[in-house]
Amino acid sequence: FPVTIAGLPRHPSGPPGRSSVQATQPLVTSSHPTRFMPLNDLQIAALAEGGMITPFFPRLIRKLNNHPAISFGLSSFGYDITLSPKEFRIFRRIPGEVVDPKAFTMDHLEWSTLQQDSQGSFFILPAHSYALAVSLEHFKIPADVIAICLGKSTYARTGVIVNVTPLEPGWTGHLTIEISNSSDSDVRVYANEGIAQLVFHRGTPPATTYADRSGKYQGQQHQITLAKV
Repeated sequence: FPVTIAGLPRHPSGPPGRSSVQATQPLVTSSHPTRFMPLNDLQIAALAEGGMITPFFPRLIRKLNNHPAISFGLSSFGYDITLSPKEFRIFRRIPGEVVDPKAFTMDHLEWSTLQQDSQGSFFILPAHSYALAVSLEHFKIPADVIAICLGKSTYARTGVIVNVTPLEPGWTGHLTIEISNSSDSDVRVYANEGIAQLVFHRGTPPATTYADRSGKYQGQQHQITLAKV
């Protein structure tokens, strides 16, 4: 439901164990409260026509080549993105070495081979492992929109967890997708099919967008982008 924010978010009666935040503390400089509302399919499609999502599938697709597919494309209040077949790299353990996010290199990752059978194209994600991949789609987020990424139920029920940080206002590029397998079994992760859902929210444009501040992950190419500082 839409949320009207006149000050910092707070529980109506104050969260348990915490002091409530005074509504007099301003969150935005506008004289009008900001209304954050998720965009519906018509609104998402209109923005996609302007280049927000490329390629863009204007309906939810559940079959590929007459075989069931993990759904992707436009839904009622979101968009299910697809996993690119281009890159899928799995973390490997290097004895005696500690991973440093400030100095992360491809040495910590190994290629996974794209496989194919009658069910489609897929990568194998070993049990209790973690991988980096990339979205098929390229994004160009408007200055007044932010997108939040959520996992898909089909994968969640097999122990696969997808983590993507928010797509900030003004950000452009292909998403680097973090995927973990929390189960005791190896799992297929299908390429060219759905991997996560984006929910888009529109609000008052910020004073500074991701593009304005030259964010370090701006303009990501159709490939995995490693951690930067």
